[in-house]
Amino acid sequence: MSEVLLNPPVKTKQHFKILDGLRGVAALAVVIFHFMEWVFTDYTKNFIGHGFLAVDFFFCLSGFVIAYAYDDRMENMGVREFFKSRFIRLHPLVILGTVLGVIGFFFDPFAAYPAFGFGKFILLVLCSVFLIPLPIMEERFFNLFSFNAPAWSLFWEYIANIFYAFVLYKIGRRSLIALTIVAGLGICFISYRAGNLMGGWGRDSFWDGGVRVAYSFLAGLLIYRSQWIIKNKIGFTGLAILLSMAFVMPSFKWNWLSETMVVLFYFPLLVSLGAGTFLSAQVEKVCEFSGKISYPLYMTHYAAIWIFGNYYTSKKPPMTDLPLIIISGTILLILIAYVVMVVYDVPVRKYLTKITRNRNV
Repeated sequence: MSEVLLNPPVKTKQHFKILDGLRGVAALAVVIFHFMEWVFTDYTKNFIGHGFLAVDFFFCLSGFVIAYAYDDRMENMGVREFFKSRFIRLHPLVILGTVLGVIGFFFDPFAAYPAFGFGKFILLVLCSVFLIPLPIMEERFFNLFSFNAPAWSLFWEYIANIFYAFVLYKIGRRSLIALTIVAGLGICFISYRAGNLMGGWGRDSFWDGGVRVAYSFLAGLLIYRSQWIIKNKIGFTGLAILLSMAFVMPSFKWNWLSETMVVLFYFPLLVSLGAGTFLSAQVEKVCEFSGKISYPLYMTHYAAIWIFGNYYTSKKPPMTDLPLIIISGTILLILIAYVVMVVYDVPVRKYLTKITRNRNV
């Protein structure tokens, strides 16, 4: 029987490896969803038509992990060191994602973009590198970041981190609950208005992203600070299945309500269960790999998605060929993400960490 562990004795910082593993499952769902949304523009026909909700799961995980990692040391480390830490963790892949997006844009053999001015190109690159939304490319559906569309969630992740550093780490539990409830009402509103919770990535739904990160990030903070950690024996495999069910659930008339319930209650529950479940030796390495590869995969896959999309719309391959193409493409993107992690992300973060420490000595 599961039980809620309230205020357990903490001796040393544990590492929530199963939560890392679930982050990898969510990143994989995003990749598959991005492939499939080109094939099925009608999301009700897409078997993973709710894969975009993985971003809300990321946000909830982020709130939990940020509170876990920084709540008890934010006062001593200060805002400046906090931002250094977050920049080193997040921004190298923001930059690489932009570079890959630019390469894919100019060397896509299936694309037929109109003439592209040099000034506009430089402006888009700079805005992408510095995470300044600039949704001006109609041929890229007015994405906030034309060269790496998933960077929209990183923009809001940075906003959440700024609020955490200046406000959220200081406030009490009652205030946090009140803010979470208000943000939850915002989730209900934008979901009902749009009919889904897909917004935030483009020009016309910009503020939806702010509401999505607000609720899920606050919920993650609240779970950790309240120690709503549910001890259980579900394990990684069971939780991975439960998480995947949210992405493949069928669409129906009350779609906005089902997605709202998933974000408001189901994802926070999975985070609570993931933080309290057991980790078997057989899947520990799987969770470690899944967690490490998740962010590189998320931030590097979209250049290939644009190429696939242009290939699909221009060549119109038979449906029988698509499973092999998409499965092979997903495996290739995982391999690329692994190489990126080993060759670029980890070394760059180690180097930046080293030089910042040396400057502080």
